[in-house]
Amino acid sequence: MKLRSFGLAGGLAFGAGAAALGYAGLVAWHRSRYGKVDHVAEPDTGNLLDRFLPAPEVIERNHIEINAPAAIAFAAAKEMRLLDSMLVRALIKTREVVLGGTPDQRTHPGGLIPQMQSIGWVVLAERADREIVLGAATMPWHANPVFRSVPSAEFLAFRDPGYVKIAWSLRVEPVDADTCVFHTETRVSTTDADARERFRRYWSFVAPGVELIRVAMLRPLKQEAERRAQLDREAMESGICW
Repeated sequence: MKLRSFGLAGGLAFGAGAAALGYAGLVAWHRSRYGKVDHVAEPDTGNLLDRFLPAPEVIERNHIEINAPAAIAFAAAKEMRLLDSMLVRALIKTREVVLGGTPDQRTHPGGLIPQMQSIGWVVLAERADREIVLGAATMPWHANPVFRSVPSAEFLAFRDPGYVKIAWSLRVEPVDADTCVFHTETRVSTTDADARERFRRYWSFVAPGVELIRVAMLRPLKQEAERRAQLDREAMESGICW
């Protein structure tokens, strides 16, 4: 029994050590890659994010194919409930513990867009049923960061010292009448050298968790959009009009 207990403890310790080394490797990789963004903003491409952060220091992109019409997928994306995800809640809790933050006790709306607006994010631009861009300025290395609302018309020129500007989008591209590709993209730019160095250190540690959140949102979104599309098909087949 003692040998078995020692073996289990040793295995757990080895696993924890391997995970720590793996995470340390990710931190080092993100730090070395910071600012090395392969993106050139081009006029008249229709990319809404280029209007607000044309020369970002960080870009994170994810996408997934969805067997649903673009409008249905877009509506489902705007109504996502990320805080219902155990992974997202665990990552938020980990951040609070590491940085010494306090839990947010405020009551927020359920849907993703109203929820983000309730904590300071601003809708910078939107194309009906296709794309929405939100943005804010913040100092994310603080234990309890505040998201400063910056109006759309002022976002590009915003240069108050010590801030990080973040803009992110939800976008769908129709493949045909019943299929689309959903994209999410986040861009970051800092307002001065001090903010850049602070954010570079911060981003190196949190980037793996942020990537997990992006991935965690895609599959539930696909399932929800396809569920709604199936309900619509069944309703049409049965002659029911909502």
